[in-house]
Amino acid sequence: MAQKVVSIISGDKAKTQTYCQILDLSDELDQADQQKDREKAGELSQKINELQKKLGLEYLALLKTTERVDPNSKDGQEIVSNFVKLDNSCGQR
Repeated sequence: MAQKVVSIISGDKAKTQTYCQILDLSDELDQADQQKDREKAGELSQKINELQKKLGLEYLALLKTTERVDPNSKDGQEIVSNFVKLDNSCGQR
């Protein structure tokens, strides 16, 4: 499933740009969390959620799946390796 989702996103320039925006906003969200800026974190979370919807139902379903998968399991490692490829398509961040 992860490979299919990554291929859908990487095959569509607009979706790839949206995915890269999500990565950038996720970095900002991490910083806001570290600074305990709840207002900014809430705004960033909302933006991320809206952008994730633009990536399609398959992406949203995969996100739900990842919540239940141990990242150290075989399935978890496969998901991570597929997304590393997609992350790399975003260039230097």
